[in-house]
Amino acid sequence: MGAAIGQSLPLGIGVALSPMSIIAVVLLLTTPRARANGPAFVLGWLLGLGVDGALVLALAGPGDASERGQPPTWASWLKLLLGGLLLVVAVHQFRGRPHHGEQAPLPTWMGVIDRLGPGQALGGGALLAGANPMNLLLAVGGAAAIAQTGISGGRQAIAYAVFAIVGTLGVAAPVGLYFAMGKRSVELLGGLKDWMGHHSAVLLSGLCLVLGVKLLGDGLSALSP
Repeated sequence: MGAAIGQSLPLGIGVALSPMSIIAVVLLLTTPRARANGPAFVLGWLLGLGVDGALVLALAGPGDASERGQPPTWASWLKLLLGGLLLVVAVHQFRGRPHHGEQAPLPTWMGVIDRLGPGQALGGGALLAGANPMNLLLAVGGAAAIAQTGISGGRQAIAYAVFAIVGTLGVAAPVGLYFAMGKRSVELLGGLKDWMGHHSAVLLSGLCLVLGVKLLGDGLSALSP
């Protein structure tokens, strides 16, 4: 199980560092319902990642490693596909980065965050974690990395739970800071939001580049004779 966690952990860190998701939860924490919406968003995020992983692991099935102890071929090809897609995202994000002094435009849906209730924050967190293209690629890659080790279904579930918890740290940290510091956190979180808003394209591009190269390398290494 240690190998499964080790293989998926870098992808979980990639999910945790998703800039737009961190900006979204910081915006939630500036609303009158912050004390309810923040935890609801984090719970929804964790559920969204859980659904993605459950689907991939259910399709893969337990104990799918070959008799020689090598990863199954499908997992290696999937890693190559996901790695290639992440490189495409990296190029797209870098080309669309704001110029010096400009602020990256925020998605239009962020304009309604101040009107969300806890139930909507829960659903928004689940959608942003499970259906956002980049997070979906990373979650599928993490689940595939776990499935290819051929461990039992129960151990796969534990390994993916670790992946999901790590992937939730990025949105959970601002919420924890808000509850720990109260109103004193407003200035700090506001600065974080502004910084990530300006650098989000470059951060996301670099993140996708590193993880895409990792997945391509893993896939090619496993397919090599």
